[in-house]
Amino acid sequence: MPETEPWEYTHGLIRLADTAELLATELVANAVRHTKGPAALRVRWSAGVLRIGAWDADPEPPEPPGELECLGEAEEGRGLALVRACADLWGWQPLTRDGNRGKYVWCELAAA
Repeated sequence: MPETEPWEYTHGLIRLADTAELLATELVANAVRHTKGPAALRVRWSAGVLRIGAWDADPEPPEPPGELECLGEAEEGRGLALVRACADLWGWQPLTRDGNRGKYVWCELAAA
């Protein structure tokens, strides 16, 4: 029986690791910085797509991202611009659960 290399079990995710880490960091940083209350990260792999999302307790929509090129060396306001530039797809949705309101901001990366 031939030996299997560890990278063969990664489902093509190795090449997404750096980008996924950046996007997860930006989504959670936005949730923590711009809202009051708890925040959570969710990562899901399904059918060749990695979905990364951050939940927070603020129901207000996120600020629309600016153009990354226009932000230059700005120290703030680049988070969702980076998400939009690096992800294959991104968006947000309002959430209501047990009478609590919030939102879920997510992005997707395809392995292929």
